[in-house]
Amino acid sequence: MSICKHLDELGACSEAVDWAAKYRSRQKAWDECENAEWMLWYCTRVFKTFTPEMRLAACGCARTALKYVPEGEDRPLRAIETAERFARGEATEEERVAAWAAASAVAAWAAWAAAWAAAWAAASAAAAAAAESAGAAESAWAAASAGSLKEMADIVREFIPKVPVASEEPADA
Repeated sequence: MSICKHLDELGACSEAVDWAAKYRSRQKAWDECENAEWMLWYCTRVFKTFTPEMRLAACGCARTALKYVPEGEDRPLRAIETAERFARGEATEEERVAAWAAASAVAAWAAWAAAWAAAWAAASAAAAAAAESAGAAESAWAAASAGSLKEMADIVREFIPKVPVASEEPADA
């Protein structure tokens, strides 16, 4: 089955399907993907549950946002650390739920906050430097966001180096 057909069947966005069209191999697409959001989405569709590797990858991505957490606010870090321990079988479900509840106001945005904050800073700087050019600010926002997503895509690949496949399909269908 082609990558595009596979992604369509999973319900991928048209942007991801269009991007993947240039690849013949799912592994090659996985290796070159620069969008952690797409990669984690793909994992959830293929596995239909959170695997330990997915949890650790998501935690790694969330850690990139900790630099934006106010000093003294430790709930996001505690939630991430508990999720990591849970993924390794070192924490109970109750501990995981309690840590998540304690950090819910902050940790709910942690996975994408790094991209947002970096993009906002870059877009603001570009807007100040070229106030008359809305295109410059938009470009800076897109570039900063893409950079954060690429950084997180590399993190995802650290934990999930091989493209996920459902147990009933061949490795590179």
